[in-house]
Amino acid sequence: MDIDFVFKIAGIGVVVTVISQLLTRAGRDDIAMLATLSGLVVVLVMVANMISDFFTSLKGLFAL
Repeated sequence: MDIDFVFKIAGIGVVVTVISQLLTRAGRDDIAMLATLSGLVVVLVMVANMISDFFTSLKGLFAL
């Protein structure tokens, strides 16, 4: 696992947190929730791609 991947996830978390806090303080709780969910989806897609690459490399390693 590359350390850049961890920093990307942390950066997305910080940005989503700031956006969510700004929207919550502005009284837009529904949009803040959507921003949080979209950040979660982005991170989950990144992790799913990483897991897919892992299984592809395992498949190549064992020549299946």
